[in-house]
Amino acid sequence: MIPTDLLERAQALAGAGRRRILGIAGAPGAGKSTLAEGLVEALGGLAVLVPMDGFHLAQAELERLGRAGRKGASDTFDAGGYAALLERLRTGEDTVYAPAFDRSIEEPVAGSIAVPAGVPLVITEGNYLLHWERARGLLDEVWFLEIGAEERVRRLVARHVRYGKDPAEAERWVRTSDEANARLVEAGRARADLVVAGQ
Repeated sequence: MIPTDLLERAQALAGAGRRRILGIAGAPGAGKSTLAEGLVEALGGLAVLVPMDGFHLAQAELERLGRAGRKGASDTFDAGGYAALLERLRTGEDTVYAPAFDRSIEEPVAGSIAVPAGVPLVITEGNYLLHWERARGLLDEVWFLEIGAEERVRRLVARHVRYGKDPAEAERWVRTSDEANARLVEAGRARADLVVAGQ
């Protein structure tokens, strides 16, 4: 259930008369995807979700760069490619195709999300929307979603287990990689237009 004030704020962006882009930022496990998906569903055909996660570098490239053990860190994404997509989306040009991230294979998949020209609101979510300067400048609003650390960590461990890690490995990954990323993400909180309490 999307809080009324958030839905009304998103509806105002969708009705602004030209395409707008709403970003939802927050640390890993804060609930960004859930909020973004809920908004898109509540807005019907007025919005499309384009997650930042489609710009993960491929596993083979992470291994070549020696970054596979830090997957999810800021430098394991194609930040320039993400910003270039946002620039295309702002123009409202003919249908734009965006990549998605397939957790079942842990890889980005090109051309997965169609954004038709007539859609007035694009919602994007990801860790680094307030961290990447170029991307931040292309977003009309960014909401920062925060939740208690204990609940966030619990969700992350459960997610990693669901996608194939054993519990001990999942716990180790969250305490090292995910929490290091969370500290960086949370440092950008003050640059958000709105701070939203997660559920």
